Amino acid sequence: MNLNEIIFPVREEIRTFNREFKTAIRSNVGIVDTIARYVLHQKGKKIRPILVLLSAEAGGGITPSTYHAATLVELLHTATLIHDDVVDGADTRRGIASISATWKNKVAVLMGDYLLSRGLLLSLFNDEFQFLKLSSIAVKRMSEGELLQIQKAKQLDMDEETYFRIISDKTASLISTCCELGATSATRDESIVLRMKAFGEYLGMAFQIRDDVLDYEGKTATLGKPIGSDIRERKVTLPLIYAFADAPKRTSRSILRLLKNGKAGSKISEVIEFAQNYGGIDRARKKAEEFASKARYELEEIPESEAKSSLLKLTEFVVERMS
Repeated sequence: MNLNEIIFPVREEIRTFNREFKTAIRSNVGIVDTIARYVLHQKGKKIRPILVLLSAEAGGGITPSTYHAATLVELLHTATLIHDDVVDGADTRRGIASISATWKNKVAVLMGDYLLSRGLLLSLFNDEFQFLKLSSIAVKRMSEGELLQIQKAKQLDMDEETYFRIISDKTASLISTCCELGATSATRDESIVLRMKAFGEYLGMAFQIRDDVLDYEGKTATLGKPIGSDIRERKVTLPLIYAFADAPKRTSRSILRLLKNGKAGSKISEVIEFAQNYGGIDRARKKAEEFASKARYELEEIPESEAKSSLLKLTEFVVERMS
């Protein structure tokens, strides 16, 4: 299954979105416009605006407000990626030099702020105050999730419950908001909006768990980042949490010492082998599939349509993807 098959019901609408996003990101300030064009050349999957469009189409039909919502979430998402690269000290993004590596951290932070403000102003200028409220809540949750993860990386005392809270806030919150915004732009039926919101939450959980699994079993060439990035950054994600639960205490302590001493980066293969041997990767993969199944359940009461079929296919794509 590929993304082209999934986006088929909204393929023309995606072209319209791309034009609107290009307009929204541009500036008459030279350096801002130069970086904006650089951002536009970074060809991501655009999962989030696709979710807005599909959710609107499934919920009643795409409206002009749908394009505003799709542009808003892509601006917010792009801003967070730029800020993340600063925080992580990342030199590359999607296989090319990051903005922070090219223009340095100060410019990158300000560019992220610019994109964030453009998204918020888009809602204000169009009197879409509900969009502003929902997106602001998502940004708050994303920040809290990232900060909690940083705290836990220092303490190295992550458990399953805390991990789920972190990924719910830092990843699922925006994906859930995409689906909620899309439905809100298309219908006043609150039951449809709530189901789409829940669908997005579960889909986001599955997406992040799969992303964390790929850090253990993916390939650098397809991921666009080195394998074991989470290990280098001392992030204890679900594959390790499950492996720690099932491995002998002595073996778990040995791996934990590597993380605490900052030596895991030089022994990534050893940590990955530990997660593999004690079932952490398999269990995490199954958990992603469980969340994808919950997402599909939320769509059962949504009327049949090509867009709904695409959302169902997207749940399969999320857990099967290799990048």
